[in-house]
Amino acid sequence: MTESSANKLLNGDACHRTSNGRKPSKNGFVKNHCLFQQPQKYRRPREKNQNVTYNSSLYKKPFVESFEETPLLVAVLTYMGYGILTIFGYLRDFLRHWNIEKCHVARERDEQKDFVPLYQDFENFYTRNLYMRIRDNWNRPICSVPGAKMDLVERVSHDYNWTFDHTGKVVKDVINMGSYNYLGFAEKTGACADAAIEATQKYGVGVGSTRCEMGNLDIHEEMEQLVARFLGVESSMTFGMGFATNSMNIPALTGKGCLILSDELNHASLVLGARLSGSTIRVFKHNNMQSLEKLLRDAIVHGQPRTHRPWKKILIVVEGIYSMEGSIVRLPEVIALKKRYKAYLYLDEAHSIGALGPNGRGVVDYFGLDPKDVDIMMGTFTKSFGAAGGYIGGKKELIDYLRCHSHSALYATSMSPPVAQQIITSMKIIMGEDGTTLGADRLRQLSENTTYFRRKLREMGFIIYGNDDSPVVPMMLYMPAKIGAFGREMLKRNIGTVVVGFPATPIIESRARFCVSAAHTREMLNTALEAISEVGDLLQLKYSRLEQPLPSLVWMSEESLLQD
Repeated sequence: MTESSANKLLNGDACHRTSNGRKPSKNGFVKNHCLFQQPQKYRRPREKNQNVTYNSSLYKKPFVESFEETPLLVAVLTYMGYGILTIFGYLRDFLRHWNIEKCHVARERDEQKDFVPLYQDFENFYTRNLYMRIRDNWNRPICSVPGAKMDLVERVSHDYNWTFDHTGKVVKDVINMGSYNYLGFAEKTGACADAAIEATQKYGVGVGSTRCEMGNLDIHEEMEQLVARFLGVESSMTFGMGFATNSMNIPALTGKGCLILSDELNHASLVLGARLSGSTIRVFKHNNMQSLEKLLRDAIVHGQPRTHRPWKKILIVVEGIYSMEGSIVRLPEVIALKKRYKAYLYLDEAHSIGALGPNGRGVVDYFGLDPKDVDIMMGTFTKSFGAAGGYIGGKKELIDYLRCHSHSALYATSMSPPVAQQIITSMKIIMGEDGTTLGADRLRQLSENTTYFRRKLREMGFIIYGNDDSPVVPMMLYMPAKIGAFGREMLKRNIGTVVVGFPATPIIESRARFCVSAAHTREMLNTALEAISEVGDLLQLKYSRLEQPLPSLVWMSEESLLQD
């Protein structure tokens, strides 16, 4: 083993030479992604070798993430499935070209043939021939509060999902396993709903102006002060749209001559914001600290291309919870690298704020870190708070600068008053300032539901991705035909799920994504798990080769793990 590979195995990487017929990874070792090495109670299967350097001294609790490798046969069959669909897609395009098959897509009129084409047929190939086959799994109309249960408008298609007709019927009490309702605040009764009604009666629904003109209400000022106190930062500002919070503020922070180091799985809003900024963008492997450190070193040593001048700024952009992987950012290591190389850190806590940490204050709270170590704290109110919009928190100088330079602050209409009141009320409940323990109870319930749901899926034999504490639970489907089949079969059993495929995921890693909520009762979870297991047997989705552990040995309390 070389010196460099030996360094990779320091500080808690449980690595050992392969035995008993197990295939080694590239360097001859099998890695277990756990930062606290413990007695080997059971053997994990092969997992994706991310070649990540871990430093357990930075962590105060076990940090376990699982990314089991795709079985070879499944990968081959998945590629074959996409290949067959592609061949038939070209055949159907040929038939459409000669008007043998009716074409439903937008096309140029005959009198516009000499114009520059507005619609690129080849670019829409995937939409025409693959997406349309399973389009009925998305955009389903909901006619109730999207809480733990919801009502769906029934619809049918008579032209293979090109158009839909409503039947007039409603599918009642569908268990909602897809919404980002982590703390259960998406509800029409209770303190939040009552406060939002009062705010509507006092302020109305719309503001009709921007914050810098006639749209700055006292409720907006109160909300921003509360957000700053909740995050533990000097100041904060809020925006009416979460996507625009990223895409419109990153260009105000960086520009030409700046370098953005972005995780390869960052959200589209972060990618768009980085591109709009005009900065140089370099991408590091997902949650891979070696890859990030190499880019930081190269940036400092070589500087800007051609001129080799030092970069004006180096901004590291990461997310708290990655919404497609269910993984949690290795924030202690990112902060350590940021301090070592004098870079800035932009943390997107869209999915982690309210859903992680003993106090619900996100990934910073989860790791017990100082909020001042994060230069720009971004998050949204659309998930855990059951509202809309986003925020940015940090030093007062940062927020004052953004108020004058952010397009989202200067040109966007102010947040709706009832939405602002929903945020204020839900945040006070989480902080315990409402005089009850409702917030603490919901945080505890979410944690328990997450642990229970993930454990049961693993025991059933499914391959699931992500961190053990993440309420985002991706379950691997792989094959394209199983994407649509899983969504339809689950709905037949009154379970609403989200299925995801290429291009949102790698082509062989299609998945179903479950979002666990504090509003889910144990009975709801058991009903959903029973249906998932039944559909899993029907579609042969139980791919995992993991040796099932004894529950009494492995699923220990966090306190017991720390004692070990």
